[in-house]
Amino acid sequence: MNTPAIPRHVLPVLVFAQFAGTSLWFAVNAVMPDLQRELGWATSAVGTLTSALQFGFIAGTLVFALLAIADRFPPRLVFLVCALAGAACTVGAWWTVREYTALLLWRFATGFFLAGIYPVGMKIAAQWYSKGLGGALGLLIAALVVGSASAHALRALGDALPWPTLMLGVAALAAFGGVLLYLAIGDPPGALARVSQLQWRALGTVWTDTRVRSSVLGYFGHMWELYTMWVMVPLILATRLTGTGLSWAAFWVLGAGAIGCAGGGWVAQRWGSARVAGTQLAISGACCLAAPLLLGAPDAAFYAWLVLWGITVSGDSPQFSTLTARNAPPQAVGSVLTLTNSIGFGISIVSILLFVWLAESMPMGALLPWLAIGPVLGLWALRPLLAEERALG
Repeated sequence: MNTPAIPRHVLPVLVFAQFAGTSLWFAVNAVMPDLQRELGWATSAVGTLTSALQFGFIAGTLVFALLAIADRFPPRLVFLVCALAGAACTVGAWWTVREYTALLLWRFATGFFLAGIYPVGMKIAAQWYSKGLGGALGLLIAALVVGSASAHALRALGDALPWPTLMLGVAALAAFGGVLLYLAIGDPPGALARVSQLQWRALGTVWTDTRVRSSVLGYFGHMWELYTMWVMVPLILATRLTGTGLSWAAFWVLGAGAIGCAGGGWVAQRWGSARVAGTQLAISGACCLAAPLLLGAPDAAFYAWLVLWGITVSGDSPQFSTLTARNAPPQAVGSVLTLTNSIGFGISIVSILLFVWLAESMPMGALLPWLAIGPVLGLWALRPLLAEERALG
């Protein structure tokens, strides 16, 4: 029986819609320097606003997972509603931007609705690409990485673009992405019927199924390192750069993760997702351990180290999601991915708060190697899937 060909426009639309929707993530971060100058906010305000959005995302993913939103309702509709709602929250943040408490609430709400964009986009990709999912998710998460890193590029362009234009432009982009995905992509041929009840037993496979547990715990190790590294990169670069140069360097270091995501997805189709995830996790862990040597190295070695770290710290993420989507119960893929995101981002908040606090009293060279705890534990958890891929050749 021949599998129907997937229309060529599906993946480009998915990638663009994911980039557009997740651009909401750092919309306020990009304009914070302007707001701090105009309103006299403390430097710590950006961290508080980021944490508000992260907590909103955790709350949203937990609610979406427990209520099986992405598996009980059409994923395209969920994506559309959440993209429009997230855009509306960003407009609300623009409207009340001078009221700090209101801004915190808008950012929390934005994070909540992002739970219907990022994981649901992966669910839609899993529906269409039962084969080649690693490559599809590689491109999808590459778009998320570029969107996240673009906050630094927007800071570098801040003098040319006024902050209201940036905020409203991001809101319009997210809304357009949601509408485009809904109108341009239908349901895939042979899509599973949507469930009508909550998937408690299916969610339990995160702990009870060996394959799912292996990829999920590997992902948790990755999340211990990822966002803390992203927070630390500007601090590391600040030892050699300032101003616009620092912002552009941060964009290129973090944006290099798109190479790891897209390239890793291409290699995974030939080599296997577990081996690609494990290799990138091992390299990024080695970059953590190499920090004491390379922080004081000549410029060429210093920047090469950061770019390699940027490539591999993000590049394993789509392959962990691919492994989880492949091994989770088919009727609950969206809920399992969403629950995994919720716990993973909870781990990232703990790691960020801990390392930012320790950075006040510890030198960077002594602190950064401890990020390798995540990759080490992630590689240990990934052993069953690595062994399975080696046995298959």
